[in-house]
Amino acid sequence: MDYFIHLAILVSIYSILSLSLNALAGYTGLISIATSAFMGIGAYSVAIMLTKFDLNFFLALSLAMIIVGIIAFLVDLAFSRLRGDYFTLGSMGIVVITSGIFINWQSVTNGPAGIANIPRPNLFGFELSENWQFLCLSIFLLILTYLVCEWISNSSFGRVLRAIREDEKAIEVFGYKTSKYKLAIFTISSALAAMAGGLFATYAMYISPDSFIVSESILVITMIILGGLANNRGAILGSILLVTLPELLRFVGLPSSIAADFNHVIYGLILILLMMYRPQGFLGEYRI
Repeated sequence: MDYFIHLAILVSIYSILSLSLNALAGYTGLISIATSAFMGIGAYSVAIMLTKFDLNFFLALSLAMIIVGIIAFLVDLAFSRLRGDYFTLGSMGIVVITSGIFINWQSVTNGPAGIANIPRPNLFGFELSENWQFLCLSIFLLILTYLVCEWISNSSFGRVLRAIREDEKAIEVFGYKTSKYKLAIFTISSALAAMAGGLFATYAMYISPDSFIVSESILVITMIILGGLANNRGAILGSILLVTLPELLRFVGLPSSIAADFNHVIYGLILILLMMYRPQGFLGEYRI
């Protein structure tokens, strides 16, 4: 039972990540590689506030989301002229920069050794030390994230984002400042990724720079493409499939060292097959 609870927690965390990226990529068409970077900043922020300042988890998580939101706001101001592939390449630079900071700012991040002994969340003096308790918290935050993303999707704000995705220049003719809408959704998306990072840090109780590299962002992109872009249920479906799929390899009999590397081969094959035969994903509303 503990094994399935562990999987459910990972699915919840990656579902929040997928929903955060889907809010950006699915609605505006902007593919960002920086998801793992903002997840990492959120994770390190929460870890530092819990281990060094002994703050309450929920206060630390809220502050981490605000910190990441401010950083994302400033980053997107610098990226305001970038569109399409140039935006994607620029976002990859964010991951490189944050990885360098995590490794070299040793007085704060503890460098390559990472941060250990991160305490579990504390709710009204009750520590969520058991995994099933942590799962309840993860599901609650996942539901909250889903409702926020659904609200965005069904609001006038979401309709403008879809119009930007379809033809940004055309909607600018009608007087919409598209840069402001993209700035807002990039900030929201990054803050939600920070929430997932805070959850991950307190669940694993240890983080290191290796946890927030480009391949993590590629994994999340694969999840939303597999499940279906611009569909929140699809983002969750993609997370379920790609979190559980590597676990199935354990039952095939492959050595753990080979299975770990084989995961990346599977992700690549999935992307290739999707682009060839179903580029909109299982539940997607549009093609890349």
